[in-house]
Amino acid sequence: MTYKNFPHAKQWLRTAKTLTEALPYMRRYTGHTFVVKYGGHAMGDERLAQIFARDVVLMKQVGIHPVVVHGGGPQIGSMLKRLGVESEFVDGLRVTDAKTVEIVEMVLSGSINKQIVTAINEAGGTAIGLSGKDGHLIRARKLRRTRRDPESNIEKILDLGFVGEPRAVNPQVLTPMEQAGMIPVIAPIGIGPKGESYNINADTAAGAIAAAVGATRLLLLTDVPGVLDPEGELIHEVGFEDIDRLIAEGAVTGGMIPKLETCRQAVRGGVDAAVILDGRVPHSMLLEIFTERGIGTIIREESTTLPVPSEVTP
Repeated sequence: MTYKNFPHAKQWLRTAKTLTEALPYMRRYTGHTFVVKYGGHAMGDERLAQIFARDVVLMKQVGIHPVVVHGGGPQIGSMLKRLGVESEFVDGLRVTDAKTVEIVEMVLSGSINKQIVTAINEAGGTAIGLSGKDGHLIRARKLRRTRRDPESNIEKILDLGFVGEPRAVNPQVLTPMEQAGMIPVIAPIGIGPKGESYNINADTAAGAIAAAVGATRLLLLTDVPGVLDPEGELIHEVGFEDIDRLIAEGAVTGGMIPKLETCRQAVRGGVDAAVILDGRVPHSMLLEIFTERGIGTIIREESTTLPVPSEVTP
């Protein structure tokens, strides 16, 4: 046999090689839970959304238990604009009054959640949509932020309305779904002590859920490759001390800081490791999970290089 007789042979061989290299990682993670925060550009791109759904189904097929937590900031903003509702942001958080939280819940728990569920089901999985209010999955409390007045130097408490943070997560809500082979798709809406709805940052909700279920990985899909050094190069591993140093040096700024803090809190809560990776890259989750180096930034308590699984064969 020659390659001339089979023009696609080289491509087939590359695919076969990729599969054999992935096998040890599939074995390593069989029976483990991965919490995936899904949002950003990938959610708004139909092609990437379909790829994401197929990849989630593949993870389930090889024995991983994926739990999807999704955002929806752009979609919420679009709906608020369509309904003529003014929206204000403070420190990157949307101020959410009673009227706004109804719209936020409608968009997150309704249209977005069901779109993701439908995509996963059409890809061959069995997804079920829910919000943090279902079964009291996420008990929430009002998020309190302070800001120091530059003139008086007095700290003032900011009222963000119905913006919340997880107070407690009930992992038992998700256990029957895992046992039934279902894939939970969770909207980050929490329930307050009086039954009120709270809008929770999707990264924060995913981190809290990952810690509660004892996940092996928390995957935060973003619109950047991961944590970058001052030269713009990807940093493949970050330990807790590295986080503090990168922030102090100004190498990490803006929205990446709360993402890293979410990862650190999740790892402290029992997650083996968290990963920040680019959701705009097709099959980014599979490339991260089933290859030796991965494509994102992995966060552990201490930066260390994992050995390749012993089952790897040439």
